[in-house]
Amino acid sequence: MFKYNPLACLPSSSELPDSDDTPVDNELQILIPSLLLSILTSIWQNRDDWFFGINMGIYYADGKPAIVPDGFLSIGVERFIGENGRSSYVMWEEDGISPILTLEIVSQTYNYEYEQKKLDYAQLGVLYYVIYAPTRLRRKRQRLEIYHLVNGEYILQAGDKIWMPEVGLGIGRDRGTYQGITREWLYWYDETGRRYSTPEELVTAREQELEKTQNQLEQTQNQLQELLSKLQQKGIDPSNL
Repeated sequence: MFKYNPLACLPSSSELPDSDDTPVDNELQILIPSLLLSILTSIWQNRDDWFFGINMGIYYADGKPAIVPDGFLSIGVERFIGENGRSSYVMWEEDGISPILTLEIVSQTYNYEYEQKKLDYAQLGVLYYVIYAPTRLRRKRQRLEIYHLVNGEYILQAGDKIWMPEVGLGIGRDRGTYQGITREWLYWYDETGRRYSTPEELVTAREQELEKTQNQLEQTQNQLQELLSKLQQKGIDPSNL
């Protein structure tokens, strides 16, 4: 008997547009999620059960247009798919797993981040919704707002740094430097509230540690040379000691 498989009738990711073709109007919409991805790649380098998308379409139902957040995190999915990776995030190809976190960067063009997108992401079951206004602070809005989905409704969390136990990470804002740009950025945090370092910061720390070690070695060599000189001045042959 023929068994009907509804998933076989749905379009694949290769048949769907990979975005909504809406250009970003501020490069921070790319840089901020790119920084979060670079940190994740460092701290979760030994994990392959997560995916972080940037300006990528999320397809959740056949016949409906994709939702395109500035960034999103899914857990429990493959890190890489094929050599070319994903062109879009198609939920019926991801075992129905919706993103656990979505990120919207408020730009000069208002895109209903505080209204319609909240409804869309709640319907999708996104557990955490992060809205960040890096350049313009909307009236009666905080620069960083983090919402937690509880019983189908988003509850605004208090503070600029929130721990998310279901994700195993915290997220918050802090001033730092990324790609040579010093300003306020979004970062991941551990459970103690310690900010995770960026790859650039890790490289700088290693270089500073190497320089410190080299300086200590040079200092030790200089001290040894001074000691040998003093012994020779006293007529003592160090090789006979």
